[in-house]
Amino acid sequence: MLLVGATIAEAQQAGKIFQIGYLDPSTASSMGGRLEMFRQELSKLGWIEGKNVTIEYRFGETKGDERVKELAAELVRLKVDLIVTAGVSPALEAKKATSTIPIVVTSIVDPVALGLVASLARPGGNVTGLSAFTSELNTKRLEVLKDAIPKLDRVGLLRLSAYNAGEELQLKELRVAATALKVELEEIKTQLDPQGLESAFKTAKQKQVGAIITTSTQRFFAERKRILELATKHRLPAIYSWKDYVDEGGLMSYGVDYDDQYRKAAQYVDKILKGAKPADLPVQQATKFQFVINLKAAEQIGLTIPVRVLERADRVIK
Repeated sequence: MLLVGATIAEAQQAGKIFQIGYLDPSTASSMGGRLEMFRQELSKLGWIEGKNVTIEYRFGETKGDERVKELAAELVRLKVDLIVTAGVSPALEAKKATSTIPIVVTSIVDPVALGLVASLARPGGNVTGLSAFTSELNTKRLEVLKDAIPKLDRVGLLRLSAYNAGEELQLKELRVAATALKVELEEIKTQLDPQGLESAFKTAKQKQVGAIITTSTQRFFAERKRILELATKHRLPAIYSWKDYVDEGGLMSYGVDYDDQYRKAAQYVDKILKGAKPADLPVQQATKFQFVINLKAAEQIGLTIPVRVLERADRVIK
C-alpha cells in the first residue's frame, strides 16, 4: 500500500493526467445517465476530469462490430492508460486490440465463456470488471411475462439481424426457458433503423405474439424510445432489461441495477490507476436487481397485471 501511495503521489506531483478510453457500441445520448454515475463515482474517489484524468469517449452509434473495432484500435493508438467497455462487442474488440492496456468491462454476459478472462476469481490477463448474469436474467424476464399474462403462449423475441456473440449466449438460455415454460418463442431479426423496427413489430403482430421481449444489448437500449412507441402503438406487452425503459413509458423491466454497475466500474478504474493489476482483480457479479412495473403503460394497452405480480415489484409506477 505504501508503494502504491508513493507511486500516486509521485504521479500527482509530476502533474500526470491519466487518460481513460470509453468504448460503447451505442450512442452518447442514450448512455448519458450511466456515464454521469461513472463520473460522479470517479470524482468521489478523487479523479476529476481535466485535473488528473481525461476521458476519451468513443461511441459506435449502433453501426455494428466493424465500427467498434475501428474505435478500439483508435483508443489503443492514443495509448490510453485504461479502457472501459460497455457490452460484449467493445470488450472483445478491445481485448483483440491490446493485451497490455488494462480493460474494465461493465455489465457483460459470461466473460469466461466469451474468452475474456480465465476465471471470475482470477482473470489472469488485462481484463476485469463486472458481469451481469444477462442470460439468466432473460430467462427470468420470460417467467415474469408468463406470470403477468397467464394465457401467454407465444412471445416475440426481437434480436439483432447481425451476429452478436453476447446475444448468442442469451438466445441459448431463452430457447431452453421457453420450452420449459411451454411458450413458443418467435425470433424476429431486426435492423435498428426506424423502418427495420417498424417491420419487426408488424411481423410480431402477423405472427400473433402475445408479448415482446428483446435481447439485452446496448444497441436495443440506444433505440429504446422508438421501441417503446412501437410497443404502445401495436398494443403489445413487453418486458425490458433496463429500468430506463419503464421510466420512459415502458410496461415492465427486470434486470441489474446498472447505475450500481457503473459506479463499481469507476471503483475498478480507481484501483487500477493506483497500481492494481486487472489479472489480480476478481470479476464481480451483479448483486442488485430491480423489478419495475408501469401501471400507466398497462392501462394504455388494456392489460391488467395480477396482484401477485405487482406485490413482487420493487417499484410500481402509478
